[in-house]
Amino acid sequence: MPENSASAADRLHAVLTTLRTTMDAQISTSPSVREEHSHGEAMSTARLPDAVVFAESTQDVSTVLRACHAERVPVVAFGAGTSVEGHVVPPEHAISLDLSRMTAILAVNAEDLDCRIQAGLTRQSLNTQIRDTGLFFPVDPGGEATLGGMCATRASGTAAVRYGTMKENVLGLTVVLATGEIIHTGGRVRKSSTGYDLTSLFIGSEGTLGVITEVQLKLHGRPETLSAAVCQFENLHDAVQTAMEIIQCGIPITRVELMDAVQMQASIQFSKLEGYRPLTTLFFEFSGAPAAVQEQVSATEALVEANNGLGFAWANSPEERSLLWKARHDAFWAAKALAPQARVISTDCIVPISRLGTLIDGVYEDIKASGLRAPLLGHVGDGNFHTLIITEDTPKGHAQAWELDKKIVARALALGGSCSGEHGVGMGKLDFLETEHGSGALSVMRALKNTMDPHHILNPGKLLPAGPVYQG
Repeated sequence: MPENSASAADRLHAVLTTLRTTMDAQISTSPSVREEHSHGEAMSTARLPDAVVFAESTQDVSTVLRACHAERVPVVAFGAGTSVEGHVVPPEHAISLDLSRMTAILAVNAEDLDCRIQAGLTRQSLNTQIRDTGLFFPVDPGGEATLGGMCATRASGTAAVRYGTMKENVLGLTVVLATGEIIHTGGRVRKSSTGYDLTSLFIGSEGTLGVITEVQLKLHGRPETLSAAVCQFENLHDAVQTAMEIIQCGIPITRVELMDAVQMQASIQFSKLEGYRPLTTLFFEFSGAPAAVQEQVSATEALVEANNGLGFAWANSPEERSLLWKARHDAFWAAKALAPQARVISTDCIVPISRLGTLIDGVYEDIKASGLRAPLLGHVGDGNFHTLIITEDTPKGHAQAWELDKKIVARALALGGSCSGEHGVGMGKLDFLETEHGSGALSVMRALKNTMDPHHILNPGKLLPAGPVYQG
C-alpha cells in the first residue's frame, strides 16, 4: 500500500466521514464522553480520543477497523475502563472503540458447561442471568470489568487458586483483526491437538493484535456447600507461611486472601468490619460437598494453629460472606479513604509460592525506606499480591510512588517472578518486559505485531516496548 501523506487529523476526519454513512448514531465527539474514555483507573495518565464509536456487533467492529486500517488511524478498544496500567489511554488523533453495548448471551450449553457471550458483558451480569442453570463463571477480578477486557488483560482474581485465570477458562474467541477481517479461534471442546493455539495468543494481548468481540467460556457448577472464615495473626510472616503451606499441602481451598495490618485498619473503617482488629488477616473460602468442605476446614485449622493464628471467625450466611468479600474487593477505595486528597497507585507482582515470604519481607523494607503508606493485600494462594501506594497527587508524589513500584517489581523479578500477575502491562510495566522476557523473545513478539497489525493502529504504545524486530 502506498504511504498516506495526509495529516493525522485529516486521516481521522476521513475515517469519521466514512463511518457516519452507516454508524452516525453510534459516534460521539462529546467532551464528556471523550473524557470518560481518556483513562482507566489508578494511573494519572489520560488523553482524550478524538471520537468514541459504540460498537453493537462484531460487524460494527469490523467496519471501524477496516476504515482505520485504510487510513492508518489508531484505535483503542474500551470495555468498562477498569484497567489500572493505562491500557485504554488513547494516543493522539485516535478513536476509542467502546464495546460496552455488546452484552448479549449468545448461547448457554448447560450440559457441556459452556456458554458464548459478547465481549461487553460483565461477569456479574453473566452470573445473574445464568443463576437458574446452577452454573456460574468463577474468574473474579473484583471490579465491574467486561469479559472481553478480562480476556485482553488475562485477568484472574480471588478464586484463581481453585478455578484458574481467564487463560484456563476460555475455549474460543471471535476476533476482528486490524484489517477488519473476522476470525474464530478454538471452539467448544475441552482439548484439541490441531493448529496453533490462537486463542491463547489473543488472551492477554491487550488489544494490540485484534479486538475480541465474542468469548466461549467454561462454566462451573455452583458448589453444594460454601463457607468463609477469617483468621488474624499478630505476625505477617505467620500469615504468609500459613497460605504457603495450604497450597503446598494440596488443600483445594477456593480462596485465600491476605490483608496486612495497614489495609485491615482501612477496611475496618471503610467497610464497617465490626469485631476485627487492625492485624494481618487471612480471608478463606471453602466450597464443595459438605464432607469435603469439612475436611478442607480441618486441615486449614491445623495449619493456622501451627502458625500462631488467633482463631477462626466464621461467616456462613450469604450476607456475612458477601460483607467479607465486598470488603476485600473494596480495598482500593478503603485505602483511598485513608487520605482522600492523595492518589493511590495500585501495583501487582507475582513469584513462585515458596518465595512469597522473602518477597514480602523485602517489600516491607522498601516501603519503610520510602516513607510512604502502602497497604499490602493479595491472592497469596498463587503468590500474587498488590501494593496500594498512597502518595501526594503531585509530580513529586507520583515520582516517589513509581520509584517504590520499581523496587518492588525488581525484587519479584530477581526471585523468578513476573512484573504482573493479573493487571497486565499497558504503559505502566513496559520498562520491565526486557528484564523478564529477554530481548530475543521481545523481538519475536514485535514480529508478530508487525505481521498482524502492519500499520500499528491497534492500541499502539502498549504491551511491547520499542526495540528490534526478529527478522528470521
